[in-house]
Amino acid sequence: MAMSADVILALLPIVLLIMLGMGLRRLAFLAEGFWPQAERLSYYVLVPCLFFHSLATAKLDALPARELAMTLILSILAVAALLVALRPVLRVDGPTFTSIFQGGIRFNNYVGVTLAAGLFGAQGIALAALCSAAIVPTVNILCVLVFARHGSARLSGRGIARQLVTNPLVLGSFAGIGFQLLGLGLPSGVEPALRALGAASLPLGLLCVGAALEFGSLRGWMAPVATSSAIKFLAMPVVTVLVASLMGLTGPALVTALLFQALPTASSAYIMARQLGGDAPLMAGITATQTLFALFALPIAAAGIGALAA
Repeated sequence: MAMSADVILALLPIVLLIMLGMGLRRLAFLAEGFWPQAERLSYYVLVPCLFFHSLATAKLDALPARELAMTLILSILAVAALLVALRPVLRVDGPTFTSIFQGGIRFNNYVGVTLAAGLFGAQGIALAALCSAAIVPTVNILCVLVFARHGSARLSGRGIARQLVTNPLVLGSFAGIGFQLLGLGLPSGVEPALRALGAASLPLGLLCVGAALEFGSLRGWMAPVATSSAIKFLAMPVVTVLVASLMGLTGPALVTALLFQALPTASSAYIMARQLGGDAPLMAGITATQTLFALFALPIAAAGIGALAA
């Protein structure tokens, strides 16, 4: 019961911020030009700071790092391959497919850290940090590749390479991992600034998601939303369990991996869709729908996961 309450408390602020963004846009409280600039700020500054800070400062001692990382990376690659294989069957255009793809593999690490901490305390936070270290760069590289192939701005091989090496989310992720592997600490005056910038990405990104929601297009969204959600909440956890069994992953690490792979997608998916030529309104709809669904479904799942962990 306590774990279910933790899930609701972690998801409720996300829902409220999305609703607030929707209200601000409808009331024209802010100038229309504010939202594209807010999205740009999030994509190029705030979200990279979030990824860099969380990965550079993670405490990863005494964890089954190899087994957990390989379980997460291999399961994501398997589900990504499944989505690409299903592309002809889905009968959607390229930008729509990019949103389905992101909705199927991207996760909300804010919720993941909260739930892992609720289950396992300090060990859960360390496991969540390791999950982020494995998932964040993997997901961002895959998404850049999918946008390059299926987004509205098609890229050549050289363009794809340039996008990968200059993408701020990928750079932030690898820079954080580099600091972690080299044992470099962040300067005392810099660390709080990076932490604050990263924290700002969460509410601003969710406000942008709410502002982008267009419920007049809801009927056209139903099939893509259902497809991405089925991949996220059904296929991804099943594949993760299968890969974990092959890797010999057990205990709290298995529970945390399963929890992260079943989380709703994050607001950074919408920001990336807006910047790289995806279907941003659909991505906002997928993010909002998955979050609302998770508000009811995750407490039940968390109760089962908590029993498994006990």
